[in-house]
Amino acid sequence: MKEIMAIVRMNKTGATKKALIEAGVAGFTAVKVEGRGKLVTDPALIEKRKAQLMSLSFDDVTEAGATEKLVTDFLDGTRLFPRRLFTVLAHDEDVPRIVEAIMQANRTDCKVGDGKIIVMPMHDAVRVRTGEAGEAAIW
Repeated sequence: MKEIMAIVRMNKTGATKKALIEAGVAGFTAVKVEGRGKLVTDPALIEKRKAQLMSLSFDDVTEAGATEKLVTDFLDGTRLFPRRLFTVLAHDEDVPRIVEAIMQANRTDCKVGDGKIIVMPMHDAVRVRTGEAGEAAIW
């Protein structure tokens, strides 16, 4: 048995849920989290991303300076990014299919920030309603 944890972009929540269901996952948990990954050090990529974010962010309420500070703080690692954490319990033989489904649903052309998938061994699980344990409890 394995536990699969996938940290994905918030705007990929629906696509990830759909991918898990289509992959035959019996159940999963999703929670809102915040975090950050490896900082991007390529100045050209940072400037490109900053320009994209700034073009999306202006409105009549937010001041340009405040928006630029927020965007800069996201890009330099000062602020945490909102993300969604999915947890899936799976049989060993189902892990590759589930991981591939998550990857397909979350890959973007941004080159950064697509998420992380962690697969860990699981000692045991117990279904509260029936008392079933081990492999029988996870599907």
